[in-house]
Amino acid sequence: MTTLAREIISCIESVVPKEDKPIGHHEPEFQPDDYSYLKECLDSGWVSTVGPFVNKFEELLKSVTGAKYVVAASNGTVALQIALQVAGVKRDDEVLIPSLSFVATANAVHYNGAIPHFVDVNLETFGIDPVKLNSYLSEITEVHEATCFNKKTKRPLRALVLMHTFGHAGSIDEIKTICDQYHIEFIEDAAESMGSLYKKKHTGTFGKVSALSFNGNKIITCGGGGAILTDDETIAKHAKHLTTTAKVPHPWEFQHDEIGYNFRLPNLNAALGCAQMKQLNRYVTEKRSLAKAYAKSFRNHKAVLFFEAPENCESNYWLNSVRLIGSDFETRTEVIAACHEAGYFVRPTWAPLHTLPMFQECPRDDLAITNQLYNEVICLPSSARLGRRYV
Repeated sequence: MTTLAREIISCIESVVPKEDKPIGHHEPEFQPDDYSYLKECLDSGWVSTVGPFVNKFEELLKSVTGAKYVVAASNGTVALQIALQVAGVKRDDEVLIPSLSFVATANAVHYNGAIPHFVDVNLETFGIDPVKLNSYLSEITEVHEATCFNKKTKRPLRALVLMHTFGHAGSIDEIKTICDQYHIEFIEDAAESMGSLYKKKHTGTFGKVSALSFNGNKIITCGGGGAILTDDETIAKHAKHLTTTAKVPHPWEFQHDEIGYNFRLPNLNAALGCAQMKQLNRYVTEKRSLAKAYAKSFRNHKAVLFFEAPENCESNYWLNSVRLIGSDFETRTEVIAACHEAGYFVRPTWAPLHTLPMFQECPRDDLAITNQLYNEVICLPSSARLGRRYV
């Protein structure tokens, strides 16, 4: 084991003492209400995409996020897919996204027949770099009749998706201003940032439309699940229509007026979501307390930098992470392997999307910081329960 690996394990262990079994990366947590809500749903017989818990879950999300309209969906990926569609993304459009993201961000673009266009991130937020973005757009685009075009491909640059990496809000104001300047729709991938605020306002409420995720590894879970947020009533109605197979309301006839999807959240999953929402504030508090403990543990380590929330952000600290400053792929991999051997499940960032075989031909800016972070970042065990001792 290398000295660096040994030191990192020591820092983690000072925060999260070893247990009899390996400590997971991000484990869900269940309370008595979770079981009672599920039983109530099962007893009702309403377990599919119609039922009172779906509406209740949407109302709870509206209350917490401040969004005027919420449409619950079967998972975060399809929520983003529909968000892009109702925002006007069409086949052969280009959509600006960070290459440092989970593959779902790019997949959702592709599902609409559009082309991911990769841009770089910065070290302050791990999200899209507004300075680099502005410079890049000034070089490669031109605007005609309120539409931004890629001068090289001649395709419209229809939208930008700002992903709030690890729960930390990206540079929302700066990037929204750039999108307005270039007539590009601003969309948020808030899959990881439930409970995170930017300038005291919940992430996912700044763009025209946004997406949340409630996968098993998220801060609250429905076992799956996602949601579309918007303040636009027309967009909300269209999103709900598309996610319910575009069925025209009728007491018994099955009529459909456009291509739709069976993307609505089942009542059974929504029941779990409603129960989990009661614990959201506690989970966020525990995760923020865990982050403070990690920050203190790594504070004096010159070669390892704990990533703290950027300016103007009250992060949920969905994933805690450190940078191995100047590390290469081999060093980072050695540290991860040693942590696993010691009983701590850590992981790197996602493989940059532009390196995946299906996206290697997509347009892109210089992605130097994305590539750097892939070699430097390690995500630490971040389950909410691990922070309970520090609350």
